Amino acid sequence: MSIFSIGLSGLNAAQNALNTTSNNISNVYTPGYNREITILGESKAGDGVRVNDIQRQFNAYVTEQLNAASSRASALQTYETQVSQIDNLLADSESGLSLLLQNFFSSIGDLVNAPSDPAARQGVLGSAEALSAQFRSFDSYLDDMRSGVDGQIRDEVKVINNTASQVAWLNREIALAKARTGEAPNSLLNQRDQLVAELGERVDVRLDVSETGSYNLSVANGRPLVAGVQSYELTTMTASADPTRTVVGYIDAAGNPVELAEDALAGGSLGGLMEFRSETLDSVQNRIGQLAVSLAAGFNAQHSAGLDLNGNPGAEFFAIGEPQLFSNTRNTGTATLDVAYDDFSQLTASDYELTVSDAAAGTFSIKRLDSGETVSATLDASNQLTIGGVVVTVDDPALLADGDRFSLQPTRGAAGDFDSLISDSSAIAAGLGAGSGDNENALALQQLQSEALVGGSATLNQAYAALVGDVGNRTNIVQVNLSAQEGLTEQLRAVQQSESGVNLDEEAANLIRYQQYYQANAKVIQTATVVIDALLGLR
Repeated sequence: MSIFSIGLSGLNAAQNALNTTSNNISNVYTPGYNREITILGESKAGDGVRVNDIQRQFNAYVTEQLNAASSRASALQTYETQVSQIDNLLADSESGLSLLLQNFFSSIGDLVNAPSDPAARQGVLGSAEALSAQFRSFDSYLDDMRSGVDGQIRDEVKVINNTASQVAWLNREIALAKARTGEAPNSLLNQRDQLVAELGERVDVRLDVSETGSYNLSVANGRPLVAGVQSYELTTMTASADPTRTVVGYIDAAGNPVELAEDALAGGSLGGLMEFRSETLDSVQNRIGQLAVSLAAGFNAQHSAGLDLNGNPGAEFFAIGEPQLFSNTRNTGTATLDVAYDDFSQLTASDYELTVSDAAAGTFSIKRLDSGETVSATLDASNQLTIGGVVVTVDDPALLADGDRFSLQPTRGAAGDFDSLISDSSAIAAGLGAGSGDNENALALQQLQSEALVGGSATLNQAYAALVGDVGNRTNIVQVNLSAQEGLTEQLRAVQQSESGVNLDEEAANLIRYQQYYQANAKVIQTATVVIDALLGLR
């Protein structure tokens, strides 16, 4: 045993400790950095100290909890950003539909008081045009939001794929480093854990650590995103059930895209976008469409019962869009289905999924998507089904195949085609007789304001107020949940930082401690030198 070797081992240990402390201080603001400590141990030969490890302070359990909480918070944050825009749009007292509905029926009231007055008639046309333009504006705004959501979904998928490929690459580099040195470099481990955290903020991922320490990541009910050094990709594609809808697919082992259910990708900003679209955007656009169709149908029916100033029956006052029905691209049958409005009092704001359960009998399973309620219905003698206020006609039932699916959207986008059809004020059918002072039909038109035109259960104002209230309530719920989730996330981050974060005060103290340690070992070597010199002098 040599006093020199003991001192040198101490110098080496002190140097490593100082390097570790310096690295901690330098990376205090580096995202994903985990504090390191130098683990010292007695040399096996009993000739000083040795560095056993530069240990990364990482708690996998706490980090997993933090990533899960961050993923949920990210989903809520994305949802809140989107739903707040709709809430602000609907609740605006100046640009909302409520004021324009009031103005329209107020102009009808002026017509009641002066049915032959050109100014009163022109006032009706002006307010009708303003109301029509606002319906179209609302639908256009919601369409723009839908396009924006689709674009964000595509962007999220690109980032997810890129991040997954980086995790797979780091799995490879870490394995190579372990093979070369026997230890994984802490910097690469930090980078990999940071990427997993970033991935979790975009989509909920399940992490599985293999026996070799490699990270395996999966999404959407176990589909692998990263398996060792191999990464798999998500993709965006047109929904098989709706050609206007962008959904997420999974590239399988054969390179084919497999469409994923919208609720399969939960958590993260991608999950938040998908949830907002299916839970709020679809519903709001459907209900705006239902409001437009109900107003147009009720007003047109009453207007046609009256006579205009020329003694002609009232023409259609408002134009409305048509219900939409899409055949699933996976259908094996070739039947064509047409759809048209039937009983407006039964019209709902829900979408429906029609599935052929018995092609030979013409039987369908009909699922109402907003409630999940499912009923069975069979084609009548006219090859028709009546569903929620619309009638569906099959051109040739013999061309149906078991399992064929169809998506029915009775009111989606109907407000986009809402328009005022009358431009000549004399064509307003205010009376039931031909006299210029007749206002009986105008009175009936005014009374529509208080009739249950929407779904046979609510007035126009009640239905709009309910929509505004529902969106406002949903917005508040999301904001409350977001606040609570952010609080939980911050608590977990504080726990994680207490173990893995760099404390500058502690590191500054370590600098002084390890500096003294270094100086003391240098003194040991100096003392050894003095002793040796003295011994040589005696000779």
